[in-house]
Amino acid sequence: MDGDTRRGEIIHILSGNTSPVAGTELAARLGVSRQVIVQDIALLRAVNKNILSTNKGYILFRKDEGSGTCKRTYKVMHDTGRMQEELYLIVDCGGRVLDVVVEHPIYGQIMADLIVNSRQDADNFVKQVAEYGTKPLNALTDGLHYHTVEAREEGTLGLIQEKLQREGFLVP
Repeated sequence: MDGDTRRGEIIHILSGNTSPVAGTELAARLGVSRQVIVQDIALLRAVNKNILSTNKGYILFRKDEGSGTCKRTYKVMHDTGRMQEELYLIVDCGGRVLDVVVEHPIYGQIMADLIVNSRQDADNFVKQVAEYGTKPLNALTDGLHYHTVEAREEGTLGLIQEKLQREGFLVP
């Protein structure tokens, strides 16, 4: 299979999935190395394919995907020990955590896509942080960070905001 055909197949696979697809899975399905997939993703992005990289794999962002959904950014603060609690609170209310953003005094804004839809996604994220012996981005800013959260209704975002406030996560 030539490169153009393979990249078309990557778009086809990502289009058929609503959750991220790991680079190793794409490589296995297409009979190439993971490094070839990384290069193909870079080439696809260069021609304006909006492919997000998450800790769980690649996902194709569709502009029409947000229709019928609402988004809100929350400014929150907590230590690493409360990370899972915060994510659970959001997904239990019906929210989807799209990203995490920190404002670093030297590097400026640093953002990472999370795509946390469920408690299982939250558990996997927390587990990966522990397994890799790394720290989450909020460790760079003494716990202060932002999350963009998506939900089907504004009321859900309001409920999330109330609960984040009640549990001491929300920063004015």
